Amino acid sequence: MPMPFTIRRLTAADAGAYRDIRLEGLARHPDGFGSAWEDEAEQPLALFEQRIVTAAVFGGFLSDESELAGVAGLLVPQGAKLRHKGVLMGMYVRPAARGTGMALALVQAVLSHARTVVEEVQLTVAPHNEAAQRLYRSVGFVEYAREPRSLKIDGKYQEAVLMTLPFDPIA
Repeated sequence: MPMPFTIRRLTAADAGAYRDIRLEGLARHPDGFGSAWEDEAEQPLALFEQRIVTAAVFGGFLSDESELAGVAGLLVPQGAKLRHKGVLMGMYVRPAARGTGMALALVQAVLSHARTVVEEVQLTVAPHNEAAQRLYRSVGFVEYAREPRSLKIDGKYQEAVLMTLPFDPIA
């Protein structure tokens, strides 16, 4: 049985579709992202093109690559003391693609790329997002801390679960 989706690294040509899915994720799940819809909605398309080019952003497409239904990316800090670890960021799968395995395939695509450029991947996830935490644990991520007051949304503080996946044993 063929997979109901394809995964590939996004290019600048995908910026419009990436912007649309990114804004949808920010609007539907404000506590799932460090960025706010209000901040990104007013940004020019060029900012999204730059993000795709700077970070390695992967997209999941339903059927014939006509609909971008999921995204996840790897951001690698530029600083000499930090570039050994990347950050899995911007993970979002549209409701129509949930339950298809796309989320796992996106994470695996990011990790496959990450293994070629960093020694460790970290991420932040909302404590109540148990499905995401299960997904991340299934590929080897472990919780290493909780950050109180990580985000402030509508005047309320939100805690964050910090997870990491080192590719080699820590010496």
